[in-house]
Amino acid sequence: MSKSLSRVHLRVRGFHLDGYGHVNNARYLEFMEEGRWAFFDEHPALISELHDAGRAFVVVNLNIDYRAAAGHGDDLIVLTGIVEVGERSAICHHRIYRDDGVLIAQADLTFVLLDMRANKAATIEGSVSHALKGLILTKEQFSV
Repeated sequence: MSKSLSRVHLRVRGFHLDGYGHVNNARYLEFMEEGRWAFFDEHPALISELHDAGRAFVVVNLNIDYRAAAGHGDDLIVLTGIVEVGERSAICHHRIYRDDGVLIAQADLTFVLLDMRANKAATIEGSVSHALKGLILTKEQFSV
């Protein structure tokens, strides 16, 4: 596995479920957020550089594809990584697998770099662009 691909293990608990006994669709967003926190925990220099520059990553779009249901007690693996970096935005890809290898959900999350002082999107350039581009993976690399 690439060091650019973050891996988080989660167990489905009762409070994750909807009335049908499946993981509620909104919970997958939380699972993916866990994946992003882990990803950025694994790249502290990038986050430190952003904070020092008064910048932050802000989600502007999320497209999610639900593929199979997960239920109580299922062990899930959340894979997170960067698949595209442009001048104004970048795409973080997520895949959630059940531990038996079944793909549960996948998503593309678009984010921009926010200039926190000006409260507007900033160009992704310089060392931040270089660092993010160095982390790019193909979607084919997101497998358990």
